[in-house]
Amino acid sequence: MYFFNVRLSKKRWEKRAVIYQTFLPESNDYMQIQKNQSPYIQHINEEILVVSTKSLFSHVKPWQGINSFDFDTILQSIQNNISFMPRPHAETNFAYKQIIPYLIFSFDKKLFVMQRRSNASEQRLANKLSLGIGGHIQENDIKEKDIFNWALREFYEEVNYRGTLSHKKIGFLNDDSSDVGKVHLGIVWLINGDLAEISIKNEHKNGMLLNMNECAQLYENMESWSKICFDFLKSNLELMK
Repeated sequence: MYFFNVRLSKKRWEKRAVIYQTFLPESNDYMQIQKNQSPYIQHINEEILVVSTKSLFSHVKPWQGINSFDFDTILQSIQNNISFMPRPHAETNFAYKQIIPYLIFSFDKKLFVMQRRSNASEQRLANKLSLGIGGHIQENDIKEKDIFNWALREFYEEVNYRGTLSHKKIGFLNDDSSDVGKVHLGIVWLINGDLAEISIKNEHKNGMLLNMNECAQLYENMESWSKICFDFLKSNLELMK
């Protein structure tokens, strides 16, 4: 059994072994999750940044996927309507969106692909493959006005990287096709690095740089946000260095 939420035949597995070998699970990692444990119990005292959906969509119509045209308008709506909520409440309150920086690392036209742990803080995404580096924003994260700097702190909390970075804003990602998406809004940036040496810290199990063809082979095992971002980048390859 392979923990990609799919079962692969032996023949298909062997064909993809070179790509998949980095994403093998830790032994018994999946079985260590207690069936009755709340996925948010460890975050019961964590207050995170949220914005009401009414405020978010007061000046732009709701959209599905990436909105790269109304960035400043949406950003202004967020900055004018910031509030904080205990994470367990926010995860089930469809009247609010948690604002999530989502940074995609690229080097030499390759993307950094990570696999979430089976005991990931967001259990609905456990074991999924992800292109996005980032996380929830707490009050002590927003000491300055530049929202990209909030995101950059999340980047260095999740990965080890010592090279130089340049960034391009992609847009805001909204995905109301699932309960996870209904309570989150992503701010997506493409981060271009000048070194290939990048590695994960705690939230993910492992990660590696893959070209677009290799990413395409893993597409069905990606979380929904990563699928949306991959489709966007596939149509805008000029953004990648």
